[in-house]
Amino acid sequence: MVNTVTFSFSSAEYEGTEATETFSFEKLGIDENMDEKALERELEQIFQAWVWHKLNISYSVIRGKSDTIQ
Repeated sequence: MVNTVTFSFSSAEYEGTEATETFSFEKLGIDENMDEKALERELEQIFQAWVWHKLNISYSVIRGKSDTIQ
């Protein structure tokens, strides 16, 4: 039997912003004999990298002054 993990995210704020993808442990380079806590940490790190890659966010923070708030 092949161990797999499915990553998924969606945004309630931005319609259509969602993704789901399933990977085998082998493809992710995860040792199937890893203890549970180490596995959770590893999957969390891989998931965060996957989300950032999928979102491909660029951003800026612009500070200024205005007489009106929009």
